[in-house]
Amino acid sequence: MSKPPHEDLSAAGSPESEKTSLSLLRTPKLDGHDVEQKRLEIAQYFTNTFDIYTRLFNCLADDSAFYQKPIPLRHPLIFYLGHTATFFVNKLVLAKLLPERIDPYMESVFAVGVDEMSWDDLDEDHYDWPSASAVFEYRAKVRSTVLNLIETLPLNIPVTWDNPWWPIVMGIEHERIHLETSSVLIRQHELDNVRPQAEWLPIRETGEAPENSLMTVPAGTVDIGKSHDDVYYGWDNEYGEHHAAVNEFKASQYLVSNQEYLAFVEDGGYEESQYWTEEGQAWRQFSQAKHPTFWRWRNRWHLRLMTEEIEMPWDWPVEVNYHEAKAFCNWKKEQTGQPIRLPTEDEWYRLCSEAGVNEISERPANANLHLDHGASSCPVTRFRHGEWFDVVGNVWQWTETPTYPFDGFKVHPLYDDFTTPTFDGQHNLMKGGSWASCGNEARLSARYAFRKHFFQHAGFRYVSSDTEVAQPDAYYESDRLLTEYAEFHFGDSWHGVRNFPLALSERALEAMAGKPARKALDLGCACGRASFELAKHFDAVDGVDFSANFIRLGTEMAEQGSVRYARTEEGDLVSYHTRSLKDLGLDKTANRVSFQQGDACNLKPHHTGYDLVLAANLIDRLYKPKQFLCSIHERINDGGVLLIASPYTWMEEHTPKEEWIGGFKKDGEDYTTLDGLKELLTPNFRLIQAPEKVPFVIRETQHKFQHTLSEVTLWERRPR
Repeated sequence: MSKPPHEDLSAAGSPESEKTSLSLLRTPKLDGHDVEQKRLEIAQYFTNTFDIYTRLFNCLADDSAFYQKPIPLRHPLIFYLGHTATFFVNKLVLAKLLPERIDPYMESVFAVGVDEMSWDDLDEDHYDWPSASAVFEYRAKVRSTVLNLIETLPLNIPVTWDNPWWPIVMGIEHERIHLETSSVLIRQHELDNVRPQAEWLPIRETGEAPENSLMTVPAGTVDIGKSHDDVYYGWDNEYGEHHAAVNEFKASQYLVSNQEYLAFVEDGGYEESQYWTEEGQAWRQFSQAKHPTFWRWRNRWHLRLMTEEIEMPWDWPVEVNYHEAKAFCNWKKEQTGQPIRLPTEDEWYRLCSEAGVNEISERPANANLHLDHGASSCPVTRFRHGEWFDVVGNVWQWTETPTYPFDGFKVHPLYDDFTTPTFDGQHNLMKGGSWASCGNEARLSARYAFRKHFFQHAGFRYVSSDTEVAQPDAYYESDRLLTEYAEFHFGDSWHGVRNFPLALSERALEAMAGKPARKALDLGCACGRASFELAKHFDAVDGVDFSANFIRLGTEMAEQGSVRYARTEEGDLVSYHTRSLKDLGLDKTANRVSFQQGDACNLKPHHTGYDLVLAANLIDRLYKPKQFLCSIHERINDGGVLLIASPYTWMEEHTPKEEWIGGFKKDGEDYTTLDGLKELLTPNFRLIQAPEKVPFVIRETQHKFQHTLSEVTLWERRPR
């Protein structure tokens, strides 16, 4: 088979491809020569994205629909309405582009939305959500603030990821992701909670489903990964290098249609355990799934779209999670006797190359992509790419590849938890985008991964290959700071100095003798060793830290019972280590510890009622330590204990000098941090023992260590 010429996914020529009610702009190039033109282009991209996302929520029937969960595993939609706006503010404050927050309460409540870890990880917490009107008003303030920043911030191009403009584009692309994920949640809402909107009408085209066939993709190589001078925005997992040789395989000409999948359903595929992986069978038994989640039986099969149900379009792609796609492939393998499976990420890129697929242009795409043609899937026969159809677009395509870092991967300091939490072997990559994928999502370099039970606008195509799927290399944490803290918390002791989190925990527990031990807060918990130590004595411990990466490492230890990291020895030389709770005598504590990302100066309302708060090496890293010290008593029960440990290393890069609580002259005399602590805490606490200097050692390499003394003070909450 000869290789077809590259296509640019330009207009397909059908009447429907000429209309686009939403007019979603493409992700802009971030280079150029005209600064003011680029400023205008980014401003238009921001307002276009922000306003269309706001209007998506017109699909909800009334205010009550904002507060009813579409599925038990996710927040209600009011969270997602507020989340994308607070993302802008939180990132711009972190980047020091905004001098202050717009609404600290909103920016706390909507800051982080951790999705379920498993299909049965139900979140039964009850949140005091703001009114929908208040959130819309807040969004308007954020829109005005960001637009003003775009109009006034000095701009140097190209905009690379260390450019001050990067977090602005990051916020826009983040909102584009949620445009799609929120459309999925709206689709999962009860029909009574939604209403059709002219901007979000589905495609009406349907016909006879095709017979699928396997087409040969010749052997070849893939070279993927973005360089940091790429002219388009990218998420951290897109950067680096990956080179692979791909053996010849055969790929289905079409995505699996509803009609093709029906044969699996009617053959009892959902009842036969041999087709399902162990995890897939557990999900199926828990969910009681008998057919795809968007199929509805009303005397005959119907399909649930975003805001309506229609008679089943059998020639549209089926939409399933990974477990269902995998089970179908196993069934198809038995039916045909061929080695049928899902493609790998590398095989998908080979298919793209062989099909001649290139990036979309500014014209309506020759693919059901970027909301260019309507707000739904369409027939799998509509958009041809070489010898195949829907190599990109229509629905995301599940792969066999768990997401992993390319060589040279590094996290962006402003969003350190975009990808790294998914390097766990539990998140599989999806490729190609769906009808709702836009901006960065619609580019071939995009790498999005979800847990296998997760539902998106996602389906699959299958391949036939004798090549065994090679899993990416096991991931050892290699971020320098994280590995140092993993060693500091869970590793060896050095130069005769005891483990610092353990030493502080012991001092805290001594001070708690005879007091209630119901609930503790480990604030600035880092990787969480003290949280686990405290959980030996407390019923529940909350570990809170500003760094998502630290929280990720603590959560990994709690969930998996161990962490792995590459410890630096010398230069590029590392040693590999696994530390476990069992080896530390802490294996009985994980179920009493909860790790959450949070800002000590802007804690969420539910962080209250503690018998102990431990703040280790925290106060001299806060941007408003006075505010923290003057309000922490509100979180502690009468008679409860506050332990503060700090080396008092005040630096303006962390804390504005006017916020320092000591380490300066006051009225011509030395004013120490201990003086400041006494002045700020005495109204609500009493110092219960003399300050003590506790040493700690942080290992950087086998030849370099930091030896520091941290002063520990213990305070008892006065009765109200």
